[in-house]
Amino acid sequence: MISRRIATTLAAALLTYAVPTLAQTTPPFTITPVADFDSPWAMTFLPDGRMLVTEKAGQLLLVAADGATRRTIATLPVSAAGQGGLMDVVLAPDFARSRRVYLSYSAAGQSGKGVVLARGTLAGAAGAEQLTDVETLYRATPLVEGDGHFSGRIAFSPDGKHLFFTAGERQKFTPAQDKQAALGKVLRLTPDGRPAPGNPLAPQGFLPEVWSYGHRNLLGLAFDRAGRLWEQEMGPKGGDEVNLILPGRNYGWPNASNGTHYDGRDIPDHRAGDGYEAPKVWWNPSISPGGLMIYSGALFPQWRGDAFIGGLSSKSLLRVHLDGTSARKGDQWDMGARIREVEQGPDGAIWVLEDGGEKGQGRLLKLTPPA
Repeated sequence: MISRRIATTLAAALLTYAVPTLAQTTPPFTITPVADFDSPWAMTFLPDGRMLVTEKAGQLLLVAADGATRRTIATLPVSAAGQGGLMDVVLAPDFARSRRVYLSYSAAGQSGKGVVLARGTLAGAAGAEQLTDVETLYRATPLVEGDGHFSGRIAFSPDGKHLFFTAGERQKFTPAQDKQAALGKVLRLTPDGRPAPGNPLAPQGFLPEVWSYGHRNLLGLAFDRAGRLWEQEMGPKGGDEVNLILPGRNYGWPNASNGTHYDGRDIPDHRAGDGYEAPKVWWNPSISPGGLMIYSGALFPQWRGDAFIGGLSSKSLLRVHLDGTSARKGDQWDMGARIREVEQGPDGAIWVLEDGGEKGQGRLLKLTPPA
């Protein structure tokens, strides 16, 4: 028998973290297909409404605002096996002046593979632009064998002074806790790719670029309107997470997770006092979270300030309500396809990318309020 006090505590914990959100069959938005792509991974909007879209095989595409036309403006030297490829694309905070574009991709080296942060310049006359002067800014170390958990999400701080970059633990587990590995970490860099001065863990012997550690496969990174940094990552079998990223904190992987190993071996759950930062929200069974966006537009005022997450294996779009430093599950809409990326358009519409799964044919969809 367990005491009433213990039972009440367990029930509260389950309500906080483990209650599944049922997929809704009728989403409260109109879905408009805009374009088709070959295994798309990420997108961002230019100031004039056109889009940059990355495809897994290494192509960066410049796409018309209505999706009707596109051109390949760069091809990056990616290693596209498994979970690798050309991944995130983000504009520099000063893009209007500098025309700089930041990219991430997986690449092979002499001792294995790793995730790369790169930067180029969108140059040329309107309608004939190309991405030029592409340079490598940062390469996560160590390079290891394998084709999984590269991560590679990019987010600039609201003041534009720092670039945050995610490096997955490459399915190697222990590097996430290794002070001298960049793997399994959130990194804080300068816009030129150098370790940002004042990172909190350097005095403890960590690589100077490390901001937080103990992460698995970090596939979403975004700041809210108050400047708080939110991240989502894939757990193992269950235990997918949304985390509030705080400087210097250890998020537990592989020592703590609300999921289990794929072979059934247990992993200790997050619990108070274990020394690890617990997720704000988690899912079991897995949703396989893809891109992360925090909504600030006018078309869906009821969702302003909430996080939107693409679900891969769950084939869903999810909303998480953010309230200060707290979060709780909101809606989960069945989209019928793997959702890799979620972005907000200039007019406040929500845009999502299907990655197409094994067939690779993924659509770009625009979500607007129902007529």
